[in-house]
Amino acid sequence: MSKHILLLFIALFLASCAKPAQEKPAQEKPAQEKPAQEKPAQAQSWQDIEKAANGVTVRLMMWQGDPYINAYMKNYVVPEVKQRYNITLELLSGQGAQLVSLIASEREAGKTESSIDLVWINGETFYQLRQIKALERFAGNLPNAKYIDTANPFIGRDFQQATDGYECPWGNVQMAIIYDSLRTPTPPRTRETLKEYVIAHPGRFTFDNFFTGMTFLKALLIDIAGKHADGQSKLNGAFNQALYEQTSRELWAYLRELKPHLWKRGRVYPSGVAEMHQLFASGEIDFTMSNNDGEVDNKVLQGLFPKTARAFVLDGGTIQNSHYMGIPANSARKAPAMVVVNFLISPEAQLRKFTPEIWGDGTVLAMEKLPSEWRERFANVPSRTYSPRREDIQAKALQELAPEYMIRLFADFRKNMIEQ
Repeated sequence: MSKHILLLFIALFLASCAKPAQEKPAQEKPAQEKPAQEKPAQAQSWQDIEKAANGVTVRLMMWQGDPYINAYMKNYVVPEVKQRYNITLELLSGQGAQLVSLIASEREAGKTESSIDLVWINGETFYQLRQIKALERFAGNLPNAKYIDTANPFIGRDFQQATDGYECPWGNVQMAIIYDSLRTPTPPRTRETLKEYVIAHPGRFTFDNFFTGMTFLKALLIDIAGKHADGQSKLNGAFNQALYEQTSRELWAYLRELKPHLWKRGRVYPSGVAEMHQLFASGEIDFTMSNNDGEVDNKVLQGLFPKTARAFVLDGGTIQNSHYMGIPANSARKAPAMVVVNFLISPEAQLRKFTPEIWGDGTVLAMEKLPSEWRERFANVPSRTYSPRREDIQAKALQELAPEYMIRLFADFRKNMIEQ
C-alpha cells in the first residue's frame, strides 16, 4: 500500500466521525479567471504577487459551524479582499478528514490543479497533508508575518510540529468548559469530581465525537499520564506507542464507568460543538465545551446562552493551540491565496477577530512587535464579561500532543465507546 493511499484511508476513516461537507467544491477554474501563474508565488516580489492576485478567485475550505465566524468571513473578509485587492473569495464548507481525503484523492487521480486554494487547518490535518507533501511553503514571505508571535510555543508549533512556513498562524485559543452558574453554581474542576458529578446527575453530561470532544479526551489523557519532575507532561514529544497504550487503558476504563450515566446513556454523542451548544442552551445538558476560551461572550451576545453562562478550565489544565491557514501545493492560485492570508494576519483583521462581539478569537500577533497605535487599539478592546480572562487560565494551558495521539483517540474512541 502506498503512503498516499494509506493517508487517504486514514482520512476516510476519520471522516466517518465527522459531519459530511455541506457544499461541494466549486469548479476548478471559472471561465473569467486568469490562467495559473507559471512563476512560483514565493519566487516573486510582493508587488508582483499583489499584481498577479488582481481579478482572481480564491477558494477557501473552512469549518462553517459557527454563525459569528461565518459572519466575520462573509461580511468582513470577503468584501475587504474584494475592495482592496479585487480578489473574489469563495468560502467552501469542509474540514479535517474531509479536506485531507479531497486533496489526497486529487493527487492520486493525477490532477495537476487542486479545486481549493486555501485551507483552515491545524494538528492532525496539517500532519497528514505534510505526509503527502500537499502543502506549499509560503508563510515566511508574507509582509505581516513579522508581527506574529513565533516565539510563543503555543503559536510557533502545531501539535508539537514545526510549521516551517507550510502554514501560517491565524488564531490562538484554549479549551474551556461552559456551564450555567445559576443552574450549576459549583462545577466540577477535576477528573475525580467530574466523575462524581456525572454519576450523581445522569444524562446531564456528554462530549462531542469530533475535534472538541477528542481535545477534551486529550486533556484527560495528559492528566492521567502525569508530569515529569520538571513539570512537563509525560506525553510531550514524539508519539510514544507504549505510553499511549498504558495511559489510554486508564482513560477508557474511566470513560466506560461514565458511559451509562452520560447523555443518552452514552449510546450516541453530539456530532459537533454546535449541537452541544444547542443541548446546553435548551437545558438538556449542564455543560458544553469550546476550543475557544472566549466563546461564551459572543454566545451570550448572540442570545444563545443565558447571561449566567460562564466558562472554566479544569485544574489539570486544558489544551491551548493555534489554528492556521495553508495553501495546497497544487493550487493554481498561490499568489492571491497569499494575499488573502496576509490580510487575515494584518493588525486590522486580527483586531476585529479579537473583539468579543465579533468573534473573540485570540490573536497570534505579538503586541511588542506592533506599532504603538495598534498596541493601543488592542489594549482598548472591551474585556471579556462572561469568559475567563486569558491571564487567569494561561498557567493551566497544556501543550498539544503529537498528531498521532489524536488519530489514535479517534479510532480507539469508536472501538471502546461507540461499538461497545
